[in-house]
Amino acid sequence: MATSGRPSSSHRSERLPPHASARNGVAANISVNSQQQQQQQQQSQNSRGKIVSANSRRSVTPTSRTRSPRHENDPEPGRVRVAIRVRPRNAEELSDADYADCVEVQPELKKLKLRKNNWNSEFYKFDEVFAESASQKRIYETVAKPVVESVLNGYNGTVMAYGQTGTGKTYTLGRLGKDDVSERGIMVRALEDIIVNTTPTSDSVEMSFLQLYMESIQDLLAPEKINIPIVEDAKTGEVSVPGATVVKIQDLDHFLQLLQIGEANRLAANTKLNTESSRSHAILMVNIRKSVKNDEEIGSSFQENDSKTDRHGNQIPIVRKSKLLIVDLAGSERIDKSGSEGRLLEEAKFINLSLTSLGKCINALAENSPHIPTRDSKLTRLLRDSFGGSARTSLIITIGPSSRHYPETTSTIMFGQRAMKIVNTVKLREEFDYENLCRKLETQMEHLTVEIDRQQKFRADDQMVMEKKLRECQKSFTEAERSIVSRSEFLENENSRLVSDIENLLEELNCQKQQINSMKNENLKLESDLKNSMLLEKENGRLKLELENVLKDFNRDKNHNKLLQDEVARLEMSLKHSK
Repeated sequence: MATSGRPSSSHRSERLPPHASARNGVAANISVNSQQQQQQQQQSQNSRGKIVSANSRRSVTPTSRTRSPRHENDPEPGRVRVAIRVRPRNAEELSDADYADCVEVQPELKKLKLRKNNWNSEFYKFDEVFAESASQKRIYETVAKPVVESVLNGYNGTVMAYGQTGTGKTYTLGRLGKDDVSERGIMVRALEDIIVNTTPTSDSVEMSFLQLYMESIQDLLAPEKINIPIVEDAKTGEVSVPGATVVKIQDLDHFLQLLQIGEANRLAANTKLNTESSRSHAILMVNIRKSVKNDEEIGSSFQENDSKTDRHGNQIPIVRKSKLLIVDLAGSERIDKSGSEGRLLEEAKFINLSLTSLGKCINALAENSPHIPTRDSKLTRLLRDSFGGSARTSLIITIGPSSRHYPETTSTIMFGQRAMKIVNTVKLREEFDYENLCRKLETQMEHLTVEIDRQQKFRADDQMVMEKKLRECQKSFTEAERSIVSRSEFLENENSRLVSDIENLLEELNCQKQQINSMKNENLKLESDLKNSMLLEKENGRLKLELENVLKDFNRDKNHNKLLQDEVARLEMSLKHSK
């Protein structure tokens, strides 16, 4: 950070553990991410413009509505909340017997007693009063957590620390708590809650980390960026710093790395009042883009007056955009007490001038003055929305207990008392998320383009395969055709032969039929002859039987005749003998 016009004061890197390599790596990632984000945003804007013009003619102007945050127990949700924290006595104050404590806290009554001397005291009431023993967790949950919850619900919010140098502002807000988690400050605890309550796929959390040094806005994440201009929206009056580095937070460890880089680049110096006196106002900007999950969370104006689909029937999501500012102001200091000289003296003058400008704005707002001098300082321009604007604001003022700093303590207390009179008009910012819709359409178009290319390539490949198959089929068809022709000729010849054979067979068949008929007639004749033969055979049998009987009778008669002949012969013989 050694540039012309820059301070000779030491950096905060002197009081942080050495993490040069990690810091350089993260810084390089930030630079690359910033360039990539700018290129992606440019490409997205070019394509988004085409998509919006092609798909929707609606206005993309954000819709902001006045609506109180959801805190039923809070009768004045827009009023600036002020808490006071008393720092424990340090070693110098403990050894200084000339100055007793001038502060007495009554946390249960939310009161603080400020003693000017033993017979003159004043009581002051605040929204919260924290004693020296108050834990970092209680400070966060009481002061900052309601603001963080409002930011998560779509409202802008600011948490700011104000007080004399050395009273614990940076400890309260920016303590990293690497060695002891219980010592974590509001910045770390707030981002921890935000990360837990957002969805990476549908929500985004982005941060910028700036310092206001001698009326020059400088980027703590990219130290080469100096004199960054402030831009005010002519329509809405919203203040932005478009030249600042914007980093999308991935997780708590990523945020801690970024916060450590920023704190290392923040300017600090050793003064009589504070060995690590901040020489600039540090401003942590956290932008949250949160998608509305269901209709119950959507504002009534959207449900009654606006359609949630475009003219092509595409569902238009609702998004809430909110911003959280956590401001660690440089401490006010008396030149005669701090011993500042040279460059430190110039820094102290600018610090006191910006704080004076802030005090004037607070006074004007507390008195309902028609003119608020916000343009007197870049600090008041940056905090325009925090005091008298649309943000929910919590202010924690820090003081020391020693009566040695009674004037500074009184001034700080009166600053807080005046700030408590300011009432902001908190606004919920809901709008149709055309950007998200465009991104979805772009993604769909990219997917469709890839799918078309894939289909075309697939189709071309298929076409080549089909053409190859077609050629093969044509070749096969030609061969088949030739084969069929040849086969057809063969079949025709074969058919002719078969026809001739059939004719010959038919002739043979006719001959055979004739033969069969002849054979049938012959068979009939034979059957008739057979029958006649059988009859003859039967008759022959009968005749044979009769013949046998006749033969038997004949043989019997023959025998009888023989007997008779023998008898005759015998008789003849007898006769002969007898003669």
